[in-house]
Amino acid sequence: MIAVIQKVSNASVSIDGEVKGDIGQGLLILLGVEDADNSEDVDWLTRKIVNMRIFEDAEGVMNESLLDIEGELLVVSQFTLHASTKKGNRPSYIKAAKPDVAISLYESFISKIAEFGRPVKTGEFGADMKIALTNDGPVTILMDTKNKV
Repeated sequence: MIAVIQKVSNASVSIDGEVKGDIGQGLLILLGVEDADNSEDVDWLTRKIVNMRIFEDAEGVMNESLLDIEGELLVVSQFTLHASTKKGNRPSYIKAAKPDVAISLYESFISKIAEFGRPVKTGEFGADMKIALTNDGPVTILMDTKNKV
C-alpha cells in the first residue's frame, strides 16, 4: 500500500464538476493498493498517518499530529502510485490491485482511519476525479507499507 500524504490548508475532490468531498486543515491522502496488501498494511498505515507529527506547535515546530490539531482527512484512491516506469514510456500498472481487491482494502482503510474520530471525506473509487488543494508547508510525504523499516 502506497500513500502520498499532503498537509493541506484545504482540499477538495470533484467528480463531473460537483464537489464530492472537501476539507479544511488536515491531510489529503492519495492511496494506492497492490495485490500483496492486507489488513496489517491498513492497520499500520492508518496508525502512522494519524499520529505523524507534521503540524506546527505554538513554537512553529512540526511537533503535533492530525489528532492533536483536530484536523480533517480527504482520502482518494490512486492506482497510478503503483506505476512501473522501468521500460519504455508508457507506465505499467501491473502491481496495482484489481478492483475486487483494491475496493475492499480502500474501504477498509477509510473505515479504520475513521475510527480515530476525525472527519473523513473521500473521492469515488474508479471515477475521473479533479483534486484541488492548498499544500501547507509544503509538506508531502510518501509512505509504502512494504518499506516499514
